[in-house]
Amino acid sequence: MVNKFLLKEFGQRIRELRLENKLSQEKLSFKTGFHRTYIGMIERGERNISITNIAVFSKAFEMDISELLNFKNQNSKLSFKDYKLKSKE
Repeated sequence: MVNKFLLKEFGQRIRELRLENKLSQEKLSFKTGFHRTYIGMIERGERNISITNIAVFSKAFEMDISELLNFKNQNSKLSFKDYKLKSKE
């Protein structure tokens, strides 16, 4: 089972960046080439996306992948200790 927490954190990060850039899901879909409903599923934490798709988002938001994956800028109170390893689920 995929760690739902991480998917939700990433989705929230994408949504916050999209809103900061004043983009609708439709406009972001044009920038990334992803379907609007796919972006919505990512934002809701329903999709586990590949590293290549993460790279597309980082390019669309004009930032490094490491910056895109920096969840410390969010209002999250969780840390790496809250991530579950697949073998322990």
